[in-house]
Amino acid sequence: MRKIDAGLITEKIASLVQEVNYSLPKDLLSAMLSAKESEINERAKGVLSILIENSRIAKEKQIPICQDTGLCLFFVELGEDVKVENLYSAINSGVRKGYTEGYLRMSMVSSPLLRKNTEDNTPAIIHTEIRSGDSLKIQLLIRGGGSENMSLLKMMRPTDTEEAITEAVLTHTKEKAAFACPPLFIGIGIGGDSAKALLLSKKAVIRGLVRNQNERIARLEESLLEKINQLGIGPAGLGGKTTALSVNIEEYPTHIGLLPLALTLSCCATRYGEIEV
Repeated sequence: MRKIDAGLITEKIASLVQEVNYSLPKDLLSAMLSAKESEINERAKGVLSILIENSRIAKEKQIPICQDTGLCLFFVELGEDVKVENLYSAINSGVRKGYTEGYLRMSMVSSPLLRKNTEDNTPAIIHTEIRSGDSLKIQLLIRGGGSENMSLLKMMRPTDTEEAITEAVLTHTKEKAAFACPPLFIGIGIGGDSAKALLLSKKAVIRGLVRNQNERIARLEESLLEKINQLGIGPAGLGGKTTALSVNIEEYPTHIGLLPLALTLSCCATRYGEIEV
């Protein structure tokens, strides 16, 4: 049994939450640079230039890419042969330390109804999967309130086809994309139950620009990206052909009477990263 010191995890999480808030993922920035070069709408090209310059300044000066430094959503892959005392406490201590020392905005409230700020951006939202082996992998996705509010859960009919799913995705994106700060990284979850579909949609985002290994799903990702960018919403909702930088889909087995569909519209400040211990 391999033992990992909780203090080490706290320190690594503290560094991670700051790094993720200060620096866009390399693949997202690369996609934004490519979009700027191929964009034919001058206003859209200008918006992309501003976003790229903003990311450069944020990284150089170690300041937040966006004023909404979000809630911390963690995906933990814990090996069966790993022991960590108080893992969740260690992660939350890391969030507390990172946000406080990094002067990041505290956005978490202790009760959704009473709205009292916890003043340290905890608690984080943590999902854990048990894996074989003795490794520990922790992935972080920062979710701002604006784009999270544009999420979708739709219980499709089990007889619905890919065409029906495409229509549902396009309808929601057309209605909500401009409010989610495009260009977007769009995560889609299909299958499981309602909760699993939403979780899959967020895990899809942190896959970055890597296509799904299933060829059928990869083709659907590419088809949706093409159709979404034909909507003309564009960067900041001001027009252009760059509404989304990527569409990523994750699927999971489901009940014969179900076909859950979930969308996470992740904004131009999509922020994610990971550590392995």
